[in-house]
Amino acid sequence: MQTIQLITDLFAKPPIAFDPAKSTLKAWAMYCLRDRGFKVVYAEKGDFAIEKRGGEKIYCRVTDAAANVDDSVIWIVHDPSSNTTRVIAPEP
Repeated sequence: MQTIQLITDLFAKPPIAFDPAKSTLKAWAMYCLRDRGFKVVYAEKGDFAIEKRGGEKIYCRVTDAAANVDDSVIWIVHDPSSNTTRVIAPEP
């Protein structure tokens, strides 16, 4: 859970604001994570994965429609109307 809290804190105050004219939501989220030292890798079960020491992966997906989330992976949900981002953790 420590990793999820770090991700939540990161997107509460991202290093750069999301600008859809400059990048996709997925590319922006990956940039923010890499900027803070996370190892972001390709994933079949999500948009990307964060690889922890020992090879364990935490799968992530990104969306701007909160209604589309499920509890199988970490969701990074961007709200375009308020330009805020929140993280929804998977159910244990």
